[in-house]
Amino acid sequence: MIRFAQPYFLLLLLLPIAYLLLYYFKSYLKPPVMGYSETGLLDRPKFTFKTAFYQALPALEALAMALVIIAAARPQSGHGERQVFTEGVDIMLVLDTSGSMQAEDFKPENRLVVSKNVIRNFIKGRQGDRIGLVVFARQAFTQCPLTNDYQLLLQFLKEVDFGMVDDGTAIGLALLTAANRLISSDAKSKVIILLTDGVNNAGQIDPITAAKAIATLGIKTYTIGAGKHGMVDFPVYDPLFGKRYVKKMSQIDEETLKEVASITNGRFFRAENSQTLQDIYDEISVMEKTKIEVKEYYRYEELYAGFLALGLLLITGKFILSSTVLRSLP
Repeated sequence: MIRFAQPYFLLLLLLPIAYLLLYYFKSYLKPPVMGYSETGLLDRPKFTFKTAFYQALPALEALAMALVIIAAARPQSGHGERQVFTEGVDIMLVLDTSGSMQAEDFKPENRLVVSKNVIRNFIKGRQGDRIGLVVFARQAFTQCPLTNDYQLLLQFLKEVDFGMVDDGTAIGLALLTAANRLISSDAKSKVIILLTDGVNNAGQIDPITAAKAIATLGIKTYTIGAGKHGMVDFPVYDPLFGKRYVKKMSQIDEETLKEVASITNGRFFRAENSQTLQDIYDEISVMEKTKIEVKEYYRYEELYAGFLALGLLLITGKFILSSTVLRSLP
């Protein structure tokens, strides 16, 4: 990159421009004259390289002036180095894959499909973080450990589906499985984002006990209750009539999810449609913003000497030429 250490000198570039305009304008209004008794004795003037060069002498002077002014502004070439420091967040995403996630109150898809789409957008919006994925129903397991390889994580997310484990909702076990992945993390901020649509009914650890253990590890937990209140459409597959819908009661243990979030210094969110769910993940992404610090170092090399030398050379050359081969008569 090129910069000028004293750029205000560049304003003086108006002087050579004004000099040229004044010179040629003056020559046009009042051409030079010379007294002579008989012009017929003179040959008709011819255009030669010498006469053309003579007429260009003012432009040569203006160029020399411009080069000296540029030298005074101290042009410099810079070579930069950039260092990026990131203070990332380690995030474990915990996703419920129990049978109740088949409910289709998040039209036009079921809760699991919509949740996967929203989580995919969340992952794509992060930078500099390690993110992992735990899925659960009656059991919980790590679908993807903490990683910076978001493409790998997205592939693992794509493979999440119903039936990976027995049906049920083991929220406490899922929380501890995620926390176990964060125990050895040296990140300044460690976060669990739990999405569920049910009530804890499986596993040997209840959610409150799990939350207390997580709090001692300094792990913040955001809990999301997904699904509408009341009766919702639930698909049933009949071998004779194919897919049909029945109404089932949507049960979400909001009080427990709120307490889990409170114990771990997190927050509880309620999502009753796909847009609300997207907004929740966007809000969490803003709250858990990764700190990125960029430091730039530049080394500059002075370039004024070349401009100054060329300007002085042109001035000297003009003086020599106008005093010798391009000398004009008074």
